[in-house]
Amino acid sequence: MRLRASYVAAFSLPLVAMLALGVLAPGELAGVRNFSFDAYQRIKPRVWSPETPVRIVDIDDESLRRLGQWPWPRSRLAQVVKQASDEGAATIAFDMAFSEPDRLSPEYFTRDLDAATRARVEQAMSGVESYDAQFAREISRATVVLGAIMTHSGAPGASAPVKAGFAYAGDDPTRWLADFPAVAAPLPVLARDAAGVGMLNWLPGHDQIVREAPLLIRSGATIAPSLALEALRTAQGASTIIVRSSNASGQTAFGAATGVNAVKVGDVVLATGPHAERRIYFSHSEPGRFISAWKLLAGEVPRAEIEGRILLVGSSAAGVLDQRATPLDSVAPGVEIHAQLIEHALAGGDLVRPDWAAPAELVAAVALALIACLAASAATPFVGALIGFAAIDLMFFLAWRAFSAHGVLIDPIYPSATVVVTYLAGVVELFRHERSQKSQVKNAFGRFVSPAVVERLANSPERLTLGGESRALTLMFCDMRDYTGLVEGLDAAETISFMNDYLTPLTDVILAHGGTVDKYMGDAIMAFWNAPLDDPEHARNACLTALAMRDALAAFNASRARHDETRHRRHRDARFGVGLNTGLCSVGNLGSIRRFDYSAIGDPVNVASRLEGLTKFYGVDILASEETQSAAADLAWLEVDCVRVKGRETPTQLFALIGDADMAASDAFAALAARQRDLLYVYRSRGFAVAAERAEKLAQDHEELAAFYRSFAARAREAADIPEAEWSPVRTLDSK
Repeated sequence: MRLRASYVAAFSLPLVAMLALGVLAPGELAGVRNFSFDAYQRIKPRVWSPETPVRIVDIDDESLRRLGQWPWPRSRLAQVVKQASDEGAATIAFDMAFSEPDRLSPEYFTRDLDAATRARVEQAMSGVESYDAQFAREISRATVVLGAIMTHSGAPGASAPVKAGFAYAGDDPTRWLADFPAVAAPLPVLARDAAGVGMLNWLPGHDQIVREAPLLIRSGATIAPSLALEALRTAQGASTIIVRSSNASGQTAFGAATGVNAVKVGDVVLATGPHAERRIYFSHSEPGRFISAWKLLAGEVPRAEIEGRILLVGSSAAGVLDQRATPLDSVAPGVEIHAQLIEHALAGGDLVRPDWAAPAELVAAVALALIACLAASAATPFVGALIGFAAIDLMFFLAWRAFSAHGVLIDPIYPSATVVVTYLAGVVELFRHERSQKSQVKNAFGRFVSPAVVERLANSPERLTLGGESRALTLMFCDMRDYTGLVEGLDAAETISFMNDYLTPLTDVILAHGGTVDKYMGDAIMAFWNAPLDDPEHARNACLTALAMRDALAAFNASRARHDETRHRRHRDARFGVGLNTGLCSVGNLGSIRRFDYSAIGDPVNVASRLEGLTKFYGVDILASEETQSAAADLAWLEVDCVRVKGRETPTQLFALIGDADMAASDAFAALAARQRDLLYVYRSRGFAVAAERAEKLAQDHEELAAFYRSFAARAREAADIPEAEWSPVRTLDSK
């Protein structure tokens, strides 16, 4: 196999560009990969189990309606903690940051009162405990995790009151963690007795969809766990979180510092990305995951729903505005994402994108693209496309298996796009080369042969010789009636315009039905079917073409009538005659060595031309031979006559094409055909007077066939004067 340098360059350049795209991995490529990974989860989401030890205490719209608008006083949140603790909750984690004092507490809401009123109210409430103090007391009696928020605003230097201890294996992880200069921490009075403090930060993608969550973030030198990780720690009673980074014992980073790869808390090991981010395997939002806060406070929640479980306290209420988007849901409460992260951790299994994933995608892209391009050049572009599509299908299958069976995230879109782009570039070059070859042929022969023949020669250079083949063809001759009268009064330009307007729709109909226009002869058209392309239904298609040409002529006449009316000219409808015949002809490149055309010759051609001329004699617009009629017998035909062509002993029947198969199946046409058969029987039995009378009656009953039947009546009356010995029911055509 010898490859042209231009072809190699054509597919190599886009291949290199796609490889550079894969190596640089811009945000757009990350978006494509996220599309793939999101699709995996939508196809096969994680299945939620009622047995999962995670529930959400939801401050939902119904709770706000029953218990009052948000924010609630922390005395009520203290009741939530007490009720959940009394029911045996393992951990209670708040998806909230209590960084400011409760402004609903008695010591705060009196500040805006006048001095006298404030004094009286404070005296009356002197025995009421601060709501923050109430909340702190219940926190001290239970296992509670409070939320904090790392922020880029606020006074830097404040550190989160981290409760967890950390141990490191491998490289120092701090340099890979998201860093924030400030933190909105819980009030010291609340944080002091809390079992843990977890960060509430999200790191959504550019499209604001939460796909992963940071398990660890930092503010300066202080590392803090996420709310979910801290809830896992406190629920297990663990004191330390172990962070494993590159070059830890058993890791194969080969000396490279590649970042965090896992976090261990208690008995749970969580695989992470290099920045300690954890991709969440989502399930659909399930009502069973939620416990309405008002029901908990009312004691209407079964103990089994709370005992031993991790409870996350948050809100799904629309007015709280804690809504996020996930791969499965366009709107989900932020607290539910924390819950799903914990559920996924406890269910086991990871969603990971290993270090080898990106290189493997690059290798697959190169290998598959080269295979497709080489196949396109060695065989055909179609074969190359089949191989390319097979490779893409295999890529998608393997990527899906990696996800569904092992939780490994492989992107099939980038390698597939590389195959498509590279293959298309190569095919464009193949097409350009082919066009160049065709152009050479056209430049060499364009001055000597017709454009249609040039195109055939360009596609099949082996046909650059005179000659042809014998084929069964259906031939058509179409000629305008009374051309002189129609163009009378038109100047040369108007005459040309008239003829172009007439010939164009008829030609379009022929081409639309698979016909080949052989030539134009003034106002006449010669066409044939079954060459150069095979057409098993060539006779029927030619007949359907004639019927469609009848409709096209009617539309032309209507348009021309409007045209003549605007110019105050007398309008005359254009008419034509069509002759159809089927037979064995010679077809091919005919002519001289300097000038030749793709054409057909043979006796059937002459017969078709003669039939077109006979349409005037018989008073019909479409006349066909017996050979054509028998090949399209399902159409609406009326036998016209039986003739003998000069030079042929066997007579042939002539038929007028009246309509399509639907007309042929109608009762009205069946009745007409029966009357036509009776008419011919009477005529051929020399009942000329009766035949003439019946023909006149048929002309009255069928106005669209009036010309045909009046012509028939005239022939019948003329035949009455012919001696019986000289008359024959078979008419002999005098000329070929």
